[in-house]
Amino acid sequence: MPISALPAKDGLKKALRLISSRVSSLGSSGLGPTGPGSTGLRSSGRRSSGLRSTGGLTLPAALALPLTAAVSRRAADDRSPASSLLQLEDVLSIPVPESNAENEAADQAIAEGQFLARQDRWDTLEKRIAEVDLARDATPGGTSIADLIAYGARADVINAVDHALMAGLPLTERVTLEGIMSLERVRLEFGRSPVLSTVVALAHLDIAWACRRNSARGAAHGKGALSPRATAHHARAGEILSMLPDTCSAHPFHQAARCALYSGGGPAAPRQIADDYIDLIQMAPGNPRHLRALGTHLAEQDHEGLSALDLEARRVAALVESDWGAAGYTWVYFDALARSDAACARLDVDFFLEGVGDIVARAPNQDRVNLLSAYCSIVLKPDPKADPEARRVRNRIAEAANWLIRDHLRELNPLIWAHAGAGFDNDAQVSSARTFAERGRADALRAIADLFRDDIEAGHRVVFTPEGPRVTPG
Repeated sequence: MPISALPAKDGLKKALRLISSRVSSLGSSGLGPTGPGSTGLRSSGRRSSGLRSTGGLTLPAALALPLTAAVSRRAADDRSPASSLLQLEDVLSIPVPESNAENEAADQAIAEGQFLARQDRWDTLEKRIAEVDLARDATPGGTSIADLIAYGARADVINAVDHALMAGLPLTERVTLEGIMSLERVRLEFGRSPVLSTVVALAHLDIAWACRRNSARGAAHGKGALSPRATAHHARAGEILSMLPDTCSAHPFHQAARCALYSGGGPAAPRQIADDYIDLIQMAPGNPRHLRALGTHLAEQDHEGLSALDLEARRVAALVESDWGAAGYTWVYFDALARSDAACARLDVDFFLEGVGDIVARAPNQDRVNLLSAYCSIVLKPDPKADPEARRVRNRIAEAANWLIRDHLRELNPLIWAHAGAGFDNDAQVSSARTFAERGRADALRAIADLFRDDIEAGHRVVFTPEGPRVTPG
């Protein structure tokens, strides 16, 4: 691959200015957000992890859960659900908060990384990532602050490439290389420091992911060339991470990057995947993303990986029992169940449901209650094409939506429900965040209304309060 880059003395800011001028026609959003209020998809001020918008930050491969479940994918459909939503709102009322502590913490960390990169303050960025990684700082939901700062630092480069590929610019355009090569120069300028090396490796993984996604969709001209480009970026990420000192394996920031290599990296030994993730989970047991990613990557290894799934889920459950109770088992299986009928056949349903209860009992925040409720109500909906045993397992778990919503749901996060409606597909194409959120809200209201069908048909109205749902006269 021919490489052309700006001199290191010019820094990343000049590269971004050049990139911006080449992709300005891609929309008013340009390269992404300019402050903490603009990260990711938003509706009513809320940010959604793992969703994709043509005008905002996209989730990095290291943070994403690369799952494409066999459920309805309506994210690209912009037909408004407004009429049905108005009818449901006549009989059902539930608060939709503007923001919460999880979103604010994530936004602040991403904005910090983005600001420091734009100012070419790489020494400060390096110190901050090392500092929060050593302290194991995390959002209330367990997401690593170091991962989020690192994502903010590379977000402009990644989104420039993503926008260019979606717009159909050919790979010969400098916009697809200038940003990443400037990051490579920064790495060299700072003596290949472990922190900045990991940031650059993660940027290569994100670009590889963008190339694979756009190749599959045929969104770029010369789409056949995207697969080799993805392979090259993935290989470069692996090469950089292989040069890190052995001591880096004791730090979750670097270990998470090594585990991210399993995203789209082809066949791998299930035991090696599990061992690498176990090392990471031991350092950050409170981050459910690592547990979910382990299950997803094992399921991607077909029969051999699925054969190891239950054993590794139990291994993780024992490891994180003090933090999660039985929920370690649940998190490892969480995405694999939606993805694979074979995973359902191996599941201990009672153990899984015990873990659902422990998630609510030990981490009782409304985002997680929304996630579990949407998972049971939408993601595990019966699929007539599924194996009968898989349908039975999913149906039994889906019944948990009843007590989750009645006993624990107090407010609505529409984007979580919309993401569930897209099968938790982190590559779901979203042309309008507002429409996507409204669809999620409508899906949630329909699911809730179905649980209270008898009360609503009797002429009552359901109102969710801080103490729980109340049935009142219509």
